[in-house]
Amino acid sequence: MALTLEEKKEIVSEVAAVAASAHSAVAAEYRGLTVSQLTTLRKNARKGGVYLSVVKNNLARIAVKGTAFECIQDGLKGPLILAFSQEDPGSAARLVKDFLKDKANDKLAVQFVAIDGKMLPAAELERLAKLPTRSQAIATLAAAIRAPLDKFARTLAAVRDQKAEATGVSVE
Repeated sequence: MALTLEEKKEIVSEVAAVAASAHSAVAAEYRGLTVSQLTTLRKNARKGGVYLSVVKNNLARIAVKGTAFECIQDGLKGPLILAFSQEDPGSAARLVKDFLKDKANDKLAVQFVAIDGKMLPAAELERLAKLPTRSQAIATLAAAIRAPLDKFARTLAAVRDQKAEATGVSVE
């Protein structure tokens, strides 16, 4: 069934809005997957904060114009499903990587990934998937900030204990 001009405009504006705010994207050929497998992938995408859509390549080219994902225009060939990370840069890559762990889903073929205005080969999926989530990054930053303070507090406590030992006064 052919799309009307209004439906095409709606799809383009929706994908353009998502692409404008997304952190990264993964494009994969879905040929050979069953409806059940695609439904599972979509369900997992919703849980993981990933926008997942099958869009005609011409409409996708128009939608990503003027966004950081303009670089993917030449890679839009064949039946592709686009996954845009909305919560953190690695969420779409983790979604696809986890989906591919099940051997039954091996028909999904990653074509490329995109981040920071660069289209990268499919081999970079693993590296992108290893990027920390927002909460992991905040926890790492907090630990890095706290470590010197903890060390300083231990040093002060050791100095206090040494002085108390030297003067014979117990500090409790």
